Amino acid sequence: MCMQRWAVSSSLTSLCEKLGHDFSDPAILALALTHRSYCAENDQKQSNERLEFLGDSVLGLVVTNYIFNNYPQLPEGQLAKLRASVVSTVSLAEIGAGLGVGECLLLGKGEDQSGGREKESILADVVEALIGAVYIDAGWEKAEVMALALTKSAIVTAAEEPGGRDYKTQLQELAAKLNLGAPVYQLEGSGPDHDKRFVAATFVDGAVKGRGEGTSKKRAEQVAARSAYKNILNSIVKED
Repeated sequence: MCMQRWAVSSSLTSLCEKLGHDFSDPAILALALTHRSYCAENDQKQSNERLEFLGDSVLGLVVTNYIFNNYPQLPEGQLAKLRASVVSTVSLAEIGAGLGVGECLLLGKGEDQSGGREKESILADVVEALIGAVYIDAGWEKAEVMALALTKSAIVTAAEEPGGRDYKTQLQELAAKLNLGAPVYQLEGSGPDHDKRFVAATFVDGAVKGRGEGTSKKRAEQVAARSAYKNILNSIVKED
């Protein structure tokens, strides 16, 4: 089994469980987790870049097909913005962090020491490579189910306001407009590194206006900001 190549076999096991796929060819999983920096230092020819290329196309079609069929009210321009938001580096990196892929990566020493296991670009690329690997290992239907399971939450969130997913910015603008001061965020993390959860609280004008949780700090803060944004708007409506 390819899991013998990593000291963090428990993290690999957790990753496969979260993906909902037991690879019949462990070598394809190993390849999906191999960064080019590892290849350069270990005289290995193939990295995960070709799988990333494939997975990008699979993911794009899965997301496009889902939003086309489930959001018939959205015109082409908003569909494009919705898809771009879901398959963005930031969104995919959040998914990768939630899967714990950083713990499983094969990285070169330099990349590892420079924080490569937490870099958004690397995490996003690995998610795409894993989708490509599942497509090769088990075919379209399995890859479609897995890709949709990974991205559905992001789709639903982004669909609420296509192209306007950054609630932290929206909250900051609203707070400034109402002279409430800049929002402040407090974060708490729990769980092992490969299965971390974060809880965020948003303070506006000295009071907690929203809370949220997620598999990354950014996701938790965005959920908390969204909650605060809607709570403040609701309070304005009630006052009126």
